[in-house]
Amino acid sequence: MVTEALAARLAAAPDLWVAGRCAASDPNLPDVVRGVRPDIITIEVEPLGPALGEVIRGLVAVRPEAQVVVLSADHDVTDAVEAARAGACAWVPKEQGAAELESVLRGVRLGCSWFPADMLGEILRELRADVSRALEHHDPLAVLSSRERDVLLSIMDGKRGPQIAADLMISTDTVRTHIRNIFAKLDVHSRLEAVRVARSAGLRIREAGL
Repeated sequence: MVTEALAARLAAAPDLWVAGRCAASDPNLPDVVRGVRPDIITIEVEPLGPALGEVIRGLVAVRPEAQVVVLSADHDVTDAVEAARAGACAWVPKEQGAAELESVLRGVRLGCSWFPADMLGEILRELRADVSRALEHHDPLAVLSSRERDVLLSIMDGKRGPQIAADLMISTDTVRTHIRNIFAKLDVHSRLEAVRVARSAGLRIREAGL
């Protein structure tokens, strides 16, 4: 679906309003979301590549109230699992067309989620496995993504935002988002508390080769 045509179609719907548009790979995407404050964010997966989960987590952190709907020509269930883990509530194949997307958006607005039937079983199995692993190991750090763990290790090494961004080749805004997520997931309010939890859980700087 072409972005402009899709936006025009959705804007014509009497109960939907297109608040803004931005390329999925645009580094200013978080700022756009902050500015327009959407209830639903639709995002194309293909331009994001391996950064899919990171971008979705960033959007959820910037606008927790918004529901994230992924549009994709990608039928790789691994990507759908990563999107669900990151907080996406729907995954819509592009070949379904605008009418089907409108139905999904209306459902999402009412609190529903939607994933293709042929993906849903694997997604649920993986999410249940995540919960089981966390309960089995009683690891407070199990809730962190691999990138959040990298940021936490950098914090433990005394690094600040700009240096972490340079080391991990991400933006300082993304670093701030990861730090907010770390604080929320670990239920802490400062770097010092986060480091204390990490050390108590056995995390060591050498895990990242630092």
